[in-house]
Amino acid sequence: MPTKIILASASEIRRDLLRRAGVVVDTLPARIDEDAIRAALESEGATPRDIADALAEFKARKISEKHPDALVIGCDQVLDCGGTVFSKPADPDMAAEQLRQLRGKPHKLLSAAVIYENGKPLWRHVGQVRLTMRPFSDAYLDDYLTRNWDSVRHAVGCYKLEEEGVRLFSRVEGDYFNVLGLPLIELLGYLTARGELMQ
Repeated sequence: MPTKIILASASEIRRDLLRRAGVVVDTLPARIDEDAIRAALESEGATPRDIADALAEFKARKISEKHPDALVIGCDQVLDCGGTVFSKPADPDMAAEQLRQLRGKPHKLLSAAVIYENGKPLWRHVGQVRLTMRPFSDAYLDDYLTRNWDSVRHAVGCYKLEEEGVRLFSRVEGDYFNVLGLPLIELLGYLTARGELMQ
């Protein structure tokens, strides 16, 4: 009998990606202080990749402690622009400032997933996508945020590539699922090899 799988995330996109791939998954968001953890890691000189991985692990561990017999998937996504980690914008002004900093430059999205069982890590992966924003105008930036703020307010980088955010870019290199916040191909590969999904 397959092991119960829990996604320790409130992300509807991650949940839907897994369900559409045929994975039976429950969602149980992990409540952790992401800002405090990120700040502590940054003060210790952690790389953006390590921050993404650590946040995903904190989430998986927290839910695994309460549901030890389940496979718990913790996820996190970090935006790295020249070594600077961007957080989700608090308001439209912060979103506009972040987009001005990203405009005309490349940045990376790091999408981490960690699987726990019985309070211990079993598997981890950090996928990476390199994106380059085009040099869009201030007028377009203002209009974009006016139209899309409600949708992108919870998105790191203030964009969703599956929506109008794709117009901000001149180049995207890497796996589209990592843009959406989940290294889906690698995760499905692990679940299949473990016997949770049919070969």
